[in-house]
Amino acid sequence: MAPALLLLLAVFALPMLQYAWLSTQAQTVLTELEPQPVGLAQWQRLLQDGRFWQDAFQTLRFGLCSVGLELVLGLAVALLLNQPLRGRTLLRTVSLLPWALPTTVMALGWRWIFNDPFGPINLLLAQVGLPTVSFLGDPAITWLSMVWADTWKTTPFVALLLLAGLQTIPADLYEAAALEGANRWQSLRRITLPLLSPYILIAVLFRLAQALGVFDLVQVLTAGGPAGSTESLALYAYINAMRFLDFGYSATLMLAAFLLMLLLSGGAVLLWLVSRPRWAGGQR
Repeated sequence: MAPALLLLLAVFALPMLQYAWLSTQAQTVLTELEPQPVGLAQWQRLLQDGRFWQDAFQTLRFGLCSVGLELVLGLAVALLLNQPLRGRTLLRTVSLLPWALPTTVMALGWRWIFNDPFGPINLLLAQVGLPTVSFLGDPAITWLSMVWADTWKTTPFVALLLLAGLQTIPADLYEAAALEGANRWQSLRRITLPLLSPYILIAVLFRLAQALGVFDLVQVLTAGGPAGSTESLALYAYINAMRFLDFGYSATLMLAAFLLMLLLSGGAVLLWLVSRPRWAGGQR
């Protein structure tokens, strides 16, 4: 495992250590971009930054909602694609197309679809005499539009992981359960979900890390608007670094987002470990 660990150290651990060091420095145009030690001043600034707390809540809300939807829809798609259907190979290939699209291209497409009043959804609503919907102009709706766009793109990824897990479950377990009089719901609850739980955990961890670091989807689809209602922590860090050249505070923001991701991922792993005895009991 040494080569893999060295690779992780090079591409992940070292940059995070650099972020941690930079979060204790002041590096802006006012310092002529020369780092100056400030101790924990950047963290004190972060704790008093209302925009940070707003963006943290918005990022957390987006991540939990999108990952939850993707998990439910991905499981449904995986169960469907695991059935002996005609054209199953073609269906599996087509289902992966949203995941294959670059996020920027996907976001541009949904930006056009959600356009008011010229997008296809609002054109259809206008033609049938219904009021149009400001998908990207109403703060109460815009974040839901962003969740849907992300769910549409990444559900195939979750489905692919869960489908791989489904194919490792022996068919004779279902045959034995059927002989004992178990229906489909009981087989799903007592066989499929317990044996699939490690793959569900992997999917949740992957998607949480991606959702909490979302940047390109937000930048292209909403640019953080309207009125900052969809701004993510990654976009806020980008603005501080590239617009205000405040690299020290930007590193602090990214480190805070990383710690939030660790907290949620650790909670997911702990929940899985706690639920394992219950799953095991359900299998007997």
